[in-house]
Amino acid sequence: MESKTIYSTIRKILIDKGIKGKAHQEFIDKLIGNGNLIHYLYTQLYSNRDDLDKSFIELLELIVDSYIGRSPTLKKRDQDKEKKGTWVLSNELVGMSLYVDRFSGNLKGLSKRIDYLQDLGINLLHLMPLFESPENASDGGYSVSNYRVIDKRFGTIRDLKNLQQDLQGNNMFLMIDIVLNHTSDQHEWAKKAKQGDLYYQDFYYLYDDRSVPDQMEAHMPEIFPESSPGSFVYNKEMDKWVMSVFHNYQWDLNFTNPQVLKAMLNNVFFYANLGVDILRVDAPAFIWKQMGTSCQNLPQAHTILQLIKVALQVAAPGMAILGEAIVAPHEIMDYFGKGYMTNKECDLAYNAAQMALQW
Repeated sequence: MESKTIYSTIRKILIDKGIKGKAHQEFIDKLIGNGNLIHYLYTQLYSNRDDLDKSFIELLELIVDSYIGRSPTLKKRDQDKEKKGTWVLSNELVGMSLYVDRFSGNLKGLSKRIDYLQDLGINLLHLMPLFESPENASDGGYSVSNYRVIDKRFGTIRDLKNLQQDLQGNNMFLMIDIVLNHTSDQHEWAKKAKQGDLYYQDFYYLYDDRSVPDQMEAHMPEIFPESSPGSFVYNKEMDKWVMSVFHNYQWDLNFTNPQVLKAMLNNVFFYANLGVDILRVDAPAFIWKQMGTSCQNLPQAHTILQLIKVALQVAAPGMAILGEAIVAPHEIMDYFGKGYMTNKECDLAYNAAQMALQW
């Protein structure tokens, strides 16, 4: 699309969605102002696809719908954060990571301990994995079977929203995780793939025999060589080999399919509109795979993060992104963006070498 076409496409979507007037002007300006950048990043990933224009329009519609679904309270919070500049780098933030069940039993119990946390000086809570995962194949909660259902041990989505409101009322902040690289093999998408649904089979890397997996594994280091050797697992139900870089019950999502990006960005916005302040992106180094490479830290992985960041900056600018890239120090810096995209990728990234040295 040319710039004029992008502009007219955005205008049409806004009109169709009823977005007009002064109340929405800031969002309109942001979407139009970032339209070319969103298109550029998107085409870096999907320019070879026949459905490029159609899927790009779907992406724009998702961004607009996510803005529409954002509450007035969160929009006001967005504005307050933007006035502070890079709020997430404030030296007034003091964070704590915790397992909800071990700290307070459940989310309702955590809400009752806010006074205690404030006495400690804590104003940022990072809750370790909360979402539904199979009991005997959870990888500590990082094998997600439903991105929108809280594990019953912790409570419900309503409980999480209530906690978020309690934290916000006490000028505190919330961080949770999202696992972009893979789902549990018990996720609805994986179940439908096993049933033969071609649409959802395209959500994963599936192969009829070992020829492609063997070629890829020649360049891919094993993550868990003792417990889960190799990067592919055979599935009897489909009679196919499935990419599973981490554990064999964690199926890697195929981000070369734009519908996967759209589905996961939809989950990102779901968390944003719950009021999550910081989203910790688990294992971002792995989210793009390519034959003949280690399938880690590829340029397209950075492009995906940049696309997520600009989409959030338009529709939910109050949510920051933390990249959990456990890579060499010189590679960690790349997760903040390079060149024109400097400071347009992750807002925060773990210093993996420092953490290891301290441990």
